[in-house]
Amino acid sequence: MRISIASDHNGVDHKRALLEHLRAAGHAVTDCGPHTTASVDYADFAQAACRLVQDGAADRAVLICGTGIGMSIAANKMRSIRCGLAHDVATARLAAGHNHAHALALGARVVDATTAIAMVDAFLAEPFETRHQRRLDKITALESSGPTACSTTC
Repeated sequence: MRISIASDHNGVDHKRALLEHLRAAGHAVTDCGPHTTASVDYADFAQAACRLVQDGAADRAVLICGTGIGMSIAANKMRSIRCGLAHDVATARLAAGHNHAHALALGARVVDATTAIAMVDAFLAEPFETRHQRRLDKITALESSGPTACSTTC
C-alpha cells in the first residue's frame, strides 16, 4: 500500500518508528516531514500528506501530533478527505471499517509508539463495510452542499 505520513514536532519520534515498521512490512511510504523536533504548524504537514491522497499518489495517510486533534481537524478541512482520530486499536479499526477514512490521526502524547504501530496496522488492514455507504454519501453531500444536504431537521 502507498502511505503518506506526517507529524508535527511532537510526533517526530512516533513517525520514525512508524516509518521503519511500515517500510519493513513492504509498504511504499512517503515521509512528508518534519525531520526535526523544531516547532512547526501541524496544518502544513497534514495538508502535505493528505494532498498525496487527494492526488492519488497515496492510498492512505497517517498523521501524528501531540493529541491527534489538530491533525484531524486540519485533514478534515480538505475536500474529499475523511480523517479518523483514534486513541486505540479499536477506534483505528472502526475509522477504516465504518467511516472509510483516508487518513488516521493519532496523538504522540496519548499513545506510545508500540500502540501507534498496532493502531496503524489495524487501520490499514481493516476493509470498509459497505453497509455504511449511505452515511458516507451524506457526509460527501455536506461537503459540497452545506448543512441542508442531510434529510434530518432539528
